[in-house]
Formats: sequence, C-alpha cells, structure tokens
Amino acid sequence: MKILNLYAGIGGNRKLWGDDHEITAVEYNEEIAMIYKDNFKNDNVIVADAHQYLLDHYKEFDFIWTSPPCPTHSRMRYMCTKSNLGNGADRDVKFVDMKLYQEILLLDNYFEGKYVVENVKPYYTPLIPAKELGRHLFWTNFIIGSYDKKGAKVRGGTMKDLQEQNGFDLSKYKIKHRKDTILRNCVDSELGLYILNCAMNIVTKSDDKQITMF
Repeated sequence: MKILNLYAGIGGNRKLWGDDHEITAVEYNEEIAMIYKDNFKNDNVIVADAHQYLLDHYKEFDFIWTSPPCPTHSRMRYMCTKSNLGNGADRDVKFVDMKLYQEILLLDNYFEGKYVVENVKPYYTPLIPAKELGRHLFWTNFIIGSYDKKGAKVRGGTMKDLQEQNGFDLSKYKIKHRKDTILRNCVDSELGLYILNCAMNIVTKSDDKQITMF
C-alpha cells in the first residue's frame, strides 16, 4: 500500500510495519524527522506541516495514519489548569485544537482509502465517537477489535526504561528536544501493527488458532 504517516515523530506506530509498503512520513520538527529517517531509511520523510500536507495530498494514498497534537485535549493538562501541577505554561487555559476534528471530517467524507486518526482520551466527551484502546482513542473507517497486551506502556520511567519499552536508542543523537518527551509520545509499536493489520483485514495466529481482527 501507499501509506501516509502524519505527525510521524520518530516512528513508534510505524516501527513494525516492515518495508513492503511505500511509506511517506511527515514531521514538522527537523531534528525528530532526522531520527525517523535514520531508523526507516526506505521511507520518504518530509519536514512540513502535516495538517496542510493532508489537505494537499490525501488523494495520493491507500492508508493514512494521523496523530494530531494532543496537549490541548489531554486530561493531564486539564488537571494542571485546575491545580498547581506542572509549570506555568501547562497551567495556561487554551482553546482545544480543532485540527483533530477537521482531519476526522475530511478523511471520513472525502478519503476513499482506509484511515485512522489517533489521539489521547480527552478531558471532555469526544465530539465524534471513537474506539478506545488503552490510553488512546481511534477514529477509523474500518472495524477495530479488542486489543489486549500484557504490561502497561512506561510513562514515568527512566530514559533506559523508555528506550527499552519503545525500542529506540536516542543516546547517539544531540538534539534540543527532550528525549524523554519524544519517547513518551510514541504510540506502542505492537498497537501500531495491530491497527494496520485491522485495516488490511489480516488474519493473525494466537496459540495456534487463527483469529480475525474483526
């Protein structure tokens, strides 16, 4: 498939997708895009505004994964605005970033392929119903079954914990962006593969029994 991976980060969701697909990744931060390219050399990596790139190029792909910025939607940040938690910037009240819903509506009404929009569980009732898996919400135009993985994703561990959990070694990179934040923003790679398999209606094996994602 021709896959578009938007707000790609360092590629947590993409890590287990392999190299059989033609993948274009869009990441706004040049340093983070460099790390992505270093790990996925066959992908076409573009440093650009993912939101605008989606509008301009959505017709060119078979499968689109987009993970718009989540801070204004997050429960944690909302708690910071109501308390003395976090730093000053985290306590500032901000409008919810509606790019999330703009992208859902665009893809649902205009895109002819398969799509998934990923974000955190918000502090408000989602304006458009979504599938909840772990700490994520997923909006798709295909069916996602239950996903059960033993062990929770590390959120507050050491750099070593975060690197082992996500399968990325950032020690060799000298960058301005906080490495722990980059790793915490990664979607679990097994979950990323599971979602792609759901989109492709792939049958997987578990305990020698074939089970469909649906």
